[in-house]
Amino acid sequence: MTEKTAHQAASVPSDHIMGVYNRAPLAFERGEGARLFTTDGEAYLDCMAGIAVNALGHSHPKLVQAVKDQAEKLWHVSNVFKIPGQEKLAKLLCDLTGLDEVFFTNSGAEAIECALKTARKYHWANGAPERIDIIGFEGSFHGRTLAAVNASGNKAYLEGFGPRMPGFVQLPFGDMEALRAAVGPTTAAIIVEPVQGEGGARALTEQQLQEMRALCDETGTLLILDEIQCGLGRTGKLFAWEWASGVKPDIVAIAKALGGGFPVGACVTSAAAGAGMTVGAHGSTYGGNPLAMAVALASMEELTKPELMDNVREVSGYLTQQFNGLKDRYPDVVLDIRGKGLLIGLKLATNNREFMQHARDQHLLLAGGGDNCVRLLPPLNLTLDEAREAVEKVERACEAARAKAKSAA
Repeated sequence: MTEKTAHQAASVPSDHIMGVYNRAPLAFERGEGARLFTTDGEAYLDCMAGIAVNALGHSHPKLVQAVKDQAEKLWHVSNVFKIPGQEKLAKLLCDLTGLDEVFFTNSGAEAIECALKTARKYHWANGAPERIDIIGFEGSFHGRTLAAVNASGNKAYLEGFGPRMPGFVQLPFGDMEALRAAVGPTTAAIIVEPVQGEGGARALTEQQLQEMRALCDETGTLLILDEIQCGLGRTGKLFAWEWASGVKPDIVAIAKALGGGFPVGACVTSAAAGAGMTVGAHGSTYGGNPLAMAVALASMEELTKPELMDNVREVSGYLTQQFNGLKDRYPDVVLDIRGKGLLIGLKLATNNREFMQHARDQHLLLAGGGDNCVRLLPPLNLTLDEAREAVEKVERACEAARAKAKSAA
């Protein structure tokens, strides 16, 4: 097919937006806290939070003020100059992680790209250029760039983009025996989400994380933790790995909650792991711009407050208890409750996409997930009253799912 005939054969979308999203028929014009408001003025309880992005809710006054203040000073300056906001945020992130250096990005996928390059460059700089293999896990999601989808465990995201790149290995999630057998002389790093998000809200046990850390130490392999969705307070600790005693990554990727809705991410490494990333090894035009740094600093000030983590643990404990009750009352709809903290997954017996619509009918927003799950990823400052409202709406969605299944039988 020639370029001309291909152009003639293609249909032009009416909105002129590339059709890669399966969008719900809703449009929102403003948000406040845990609420989103449609262009028609209808309010929805937002338990998606932009897929774990709006960790402080919508239009948080401190983040809004940070944007306003910085926008009147300086938006962008090239990374060929010093950017004081980067230095301030980098020190904070290093103090919080126990790591040593940071590369700032505009997204989680970019943070993953940096992490993968850093791991391979580490071995190259240490005289082992053959160590390029990145071991990941089935069900994982690390982003949509070509390297990130190769590191991820969803084959569908590779369709049409050529074969899987060399140097990427996929194993069953949490299979420690398979992992020990797979690590070898060409292994550069293990990459894992301590709690899978898109993969179905599956959490590694503390023992599994500890065994991964020990295996990496034994074999000179780097441990990359993807805390883009599960990090920055979502599990009730600032980082999900902190639930496992003695575990610390060599490299961690963070984003989402870091900007509370503003595009920003970070790849944080130990000095040893980052030693190969010398001048010219990596870069970004917009990464670490002054506006993003101002918002991220304001976000981190809120995310590191002990009372916020107390709220996550209290509200998530309530939700998990209530959802287990729903599982008992609706065994024909809810099969399992998964996740950790305010990354909660409900594995369903009925179709998860239909269940999300049932929830929207109750003016509740849920995220989808692998293994026929729906996810609740609400703001971390969700109140108990809002949590009770969410449970009531989920129960009504369960009733609707049951009724539809019976009518179809």
